[in-house]
Amino acid sequence: MSKFPPRLVPSTRHTRRWPASLAVLAVLVLQLAIPPEIIAGPPWLLPACGAALLIPLVWMNPFHLRRDEPWLRWVALALLAVLVLVNALYLGLLVAYLSSGHANDGLVLVRGALLIWVTNVVAFAVWYWEIDRGGPFARAPEHPHEVDKPDLLFPQMTAKIPGWDKWLPGFTDYLYVAFTTATAFSPTDTMPLSARLKALMTIESAVSLLTLAIVAARAVNVL
Repeated sequence: MSKFPPRLVPSTRHTRRWPASLAVLAVLVLQLAIPPEIIAGPPWLLPACGAALLIPLVWMNPFHLRRDEPWLRWVALALLAVLVLVNALYLGLLVAYLSSGHANDGLVLVRGALLIWVTNVVAFAVWYWEIDRGGPFARAPEHPHEVDKPDLLFPQMTAKIPGWDKWLPGFTDYLYVAFTTATAFSPTDTMPLSARLKALMTIESAVSLLTLAIVAARAVNVL
């Protein structure tokens, strides 16, 4: 019998590993459609970064968080930083292609902008998920870890509604935060509390703003 009353049994959705792995895998598939016009280096560079990120995610815990490997978590964070930097490089190459005077194919611009935008959202979603309160393993109530101060304030954390007492965020919640940050260029219902989250949200919003306001706008004019 569970030690929690029926309505207070904590959900295990926040301990699932596979949503983050599936999101990274989807980005890897999208890399195959990157337009050759904006590739200055080898075409396998960004997919390789994504694949390298997927390895520690799956190795630590393929489906659920069963064991903690702090060093692998730091490897994942380092690879996330590389993925974001390479994605920003691709954005710079796309802007350079746009300003070269040869950007007459709207489909190339749309494909490139879409790829960069989606990669931006997924990369920062995984990043938020990995660092908030010490990471997903530290947030799990069944693991006796000291949880860090929250980096994000979700509305459920302040709701005085029965059934939300033991709520903890899952990957889909962080994906939603990353998506709304990339579309609104600012926090929406979830507020950043720590300086590191504010810095990450600033970078994500800047990449998204450049992608949509410059590249996508030009693509619409071409089409």
